Amino acid sequence: MILAADDPRLLLTGHAELLREDGRLVPVRLPRGYADPGLTAAAAVPAGVRLAFDSDATGFEWDATSSAAPFDVVVDGELVLRSRETPLRVSGLVLGRKRFEIWLPQLGHVRLGPLRLPGGAVVAPPAIRPQWTAYGSSITQCTGADGPSETWPALVASANDWTLRCLGFARQCHLDPVVARLIRDTPADLISLCVGTNIHGAASFSARTLAPALTGFVRTIRDGHPDTPLAVLSPPVAPDRERAANAVGLTLADVRAEVESAVRALQKDDPALTLVPGPEIADAAWLADGVHPSADGYRRMAGRLTPVLGGLITC
Repeated sequence: MILAADDPRLLLTGHAELLREDGRLVPVRLPRGYADPGLTAAAAVPAGVRLAFDSDATGFEWDATSSAAPFDVVVDGELVLRSRETPLRVSGLVLGRKRFEIWLPQLGHVRLGPLRLPGGAVVAPPAIRPQWTAYGSSITQCTGADGPSETWPALVASANDWTLRCLGFARQCHLDPVVARLIRDTPADLISLCVGTNIHGAASFSARTLAPALTGFVRTIRDGHPDTPLAVLSPPVAPDRERAANAVGLTLADVRAEVESAVRALQKDDPALTLVPGPEIADAAWLADGVHPSADGYRRMAGRLTPVLGGLITC
């Protein structure tokens, strides 16, 4: 049996559009033509995108290629393969119906060809699960994770049995309107925004403009999700940046204070809005380079955030 990645018997999720290049599919996480080139490039990385299906197949072969990082194959919640070899092959699985999840790499680019399953295999899309949209920077994209199923958003989604849409964009988390509109128009049972680290690093907002920009971003989302639980995570601790003033005179601590102040103001009229202070997200000891968590740090972040975010969904 040969299936294209967008066959209705499969569920390819986490992308905004599918491009076609030389007969292969290329998932991108933002609509094309509406963003800064740097953000467009970050959105071409398929962080959080995954192919899922239920099947009694004992294996498969997928003609999918990656430029920089491995795919993770998870069967009934267990990682059975981490590989960047082409084609991607799994064999020798037990008989009976199983949930297959193939996580695409969280860095680099992919091109997706056909999926081959044994003849006679039963294949169906998995049951619909609560949908979570997670926006952020490289700390949400998690390039330093051991594999795409071990980013903190992937681990939180798996632990809570959610469907993830990851909008973690390395160096490109600057409250772009195209992202707010995408989140507004995308079905979601939970939304999280981790903002501030890139804003400090690039000095993209000042003390005058940051709170209004974040307020407008949240209100755009609320146009499509007036009552959806929405969590704003302020910047995690980065010791060397806490008191380092950027080009507009803001330290990371200043940015965190502006983000938290804006959220508290919004909470007065928005009972479904939650603030998660950055220092509660990750400990400085978990950082690999003073800013980004190590692979183990991402796992620890997931352990800390799984109950915090999980408690916000009541469906």
